[in-house]
Amino acid sequence: MRSSPKLSALCLTLLGSLLLSACTGTTSSSSSSSSSSSSSSSSSSSSSSSSSSSGKSSSSSSSSSSSSSSSSSSSSSSSGAASKYCPTNATCKILPLGDSITDGLGVTGGGGYRIELFRSAMKDGMDITYVGGSKNGPATVDGVAFPQAHEGHSGWTIKQIDDIVQGTALNVKPNIILLHIGTNDMYGSDPANADKRLGTLIDHITTKSPEALLVVSNIIPLAILATAEVPKYNAKIAAVLNPRIQAGKNIIFVDQFKDFPTSELADQVHPNAKG
Repeated sequence: MRSSPKLSALCLTLLGSLLLSACTGTTSSSSSSSSSSSSSSSSSSSSSSSSSSSGKSSSSSSSSSSSSSSSSSSSSSSSGAASKYCPTNATCKILPLGDSITDGLGVTGGGGYRIELFRSAMKDGMDITYVGGSKNGPATVDGVAFPQAHEGHSGWTIKQIDDIVQGTALNVKPNIILLHIGTNDMYGSDPANADKRLGTLIDHITTKSPEALLVVSNIIPLAILATAEVPKYNAKIAAVLNPRIQAGKNIIFVDQFKDFPTSELADQVHPNAKG
């Protein structure tokens, strides 16, 4: 979790509010992109440490501004009724889905953003756990057993995540899915069509888990390579999400790129403990 100015508190406020709403049913859900620009604008400026994607690309924050603003208008409200997302009488299951930063590479012992999100959830009295086929991270967080499960895979592309989604990855029946994927596509083959692959992946997720809330992020800035592919990809995400949100899919967008300082990358690719 970043300790830099406003982002660390704001980003966990966003996801904390989302999880609190989903787990307590204190606010109503919304799937209308046109009515959610103000709440999504808050999310686009405050979600930078909710999840990250691994990769080897670099991009400028100025290009992210148009992506985050357009994607903000396509997002639904970052809240949901308990009956739609989290159960009222059981632990809410969250599936962190992505590549090496979902895994937590760059943080000793792994865990990455999942550690601080769990800590924030505990502070807000939320009953959550993580699910998935992989495990890492600390044994405990603030004296409480840390749920180490996740579905983060180092070096994986959108297509590889799509393969396991079409397989057994969603058999854990998550209530909320956190998706941060695409960076490894930026320097692989056909980065120009990564947004189309993202759309296919989202369709498979929402078909297999129609009742779950899918939280889709753009990808973080990376310092290892100077390339325009990252902002190009990020700028296309709104067009991927808009029609699906308007069709009533349980999807919201969060902005991982905006204001993320490359000084908080452990190796020019993966966030360090602050990041």
